[in-house]
Amino acid sequence: MIKFLKKYKAFFIGLIITRVLALLLEYKGVIIIDDDEHLTNILGFLFYWFLISILIHKIAYLKEHIKTIIKVISLMLFLIVILVIDSNADMPDNPVTILLLMVFYLAIVYVIIPTFFKKYKVAILATYTLAYSVFLYFRLFSDSFELYRQQSKELFILFLLPIPIFASLWAYHQWKWFQNLKSEKSKAELAMLQAQMNPHFFFNTLNNLYALTIKNSDKAPEVILKLSDMMRYTIYEGKKDFVTIQEEIEYLNNYIELHKIRYNKEVDIQFNHDVDNDLKIKPLLFIILLENAFKHGVESWPKNNAYIHMNLAYTNDFIQFDIENNFDGTHNNDVGIGLENLKRRLQLLFGKNYTLLIHKTDNTYKVTLKIPPHA
Repeated sequence: MIKFLKKYKAFFIGLIITRVLALLLEYKGVIIIDDDEHLTNILGFLFYWFLISILIHKIAYLKEHIKTIIKVISLMLFLIVILVIDSNADMPDNPVTILLLMVFYLAIVYVIIPTFFKKYKVAILATYTLAYSVFLYFRLFSDSFELYRQQSKELFILFLLPIPIFASLWAYHQWKWFQNLKSEKSKAELAMLQAQMNPHFFFNTLNNLYALTIKNSDKAPEVILKLSDMMRYTIYEGKKDFVTIQEEIEYLNNYIELHKIRYNKEVDIQFNHDVDNDLKIKPLLFIILLENAFKHGVESWPKNNAYIHMNLAYTNDFIQFDIENNFDGTHNNDVGIGLENLKRRLQLLFGKNYTLLIHKTDNTYKVTLKIPPHA
């Protein structure tokens, strides 16, 4: 919200400038404001507020595009010519002057926000053609000028009324663009975070595979197959919005089996899962917790009774993943960027609709992660 307000601060500045100019011009007698014409005053104020704000909002763009500045200056000169013509014409509410003023205002909008104008040019031109046609009919074919004057204020509202409608439509497109920008930024950040996963694990596994092939070990083909499955899953399935929970379980099991091959010591690894295999979830969220359990738990534990206990269940409309491991408290057990990576991904994916609980003792580390499944 703050970023949005900063981006469109020009409209707050424009509001102040428009109000000050209105008071100044009224004080100098340049304009006369009828306090009884509330709708006309509001619509007129909105128009000039929007026009001035857009000019301020696009000031950086105008500075970079000299041709646009020339167009704006040319239009201002065009406006002066219109006012001179109108002052010399002995005809109140001259239809030619009104037409030229309408062209001037539409040209200003086209120069400042060309993309929006081009997208809605049919609606804009049709609206103002209709408004001008109605005005022209009453101006030229009324029974008397006095009768026309009685209706003139309502007629000019026809020109002002579309302004807040199109301004709101433009604001909506800006808001939508801003939301899409945030979404794309989040997707890019999420992709970057996923790309940071598991590099050291794959390198370690390749080193072990190299050692196995030198020894002509029978385990080498198994390692290649599991490593291939994991890399495929990380690269291809990891990019998907959702995967089945069965696929995620198989991925975790492959990870566990590859680690078992690495260790000479005995490790108690238990993975219980009682869930509907067809449940859909976001991919690659549990692996960081399992990776940390091996890296900072099993690898730091000097004895043969290292353990990792995991449980995956579906309760109260949430998928809950619990993982507990022991570790050597005399070693630094800082989980590093992996957990921070996970926290950031959870925020991007679920906002506040998730739970991540960490319970640590001198020699045990337990994490509970609750995430919603795909509806």
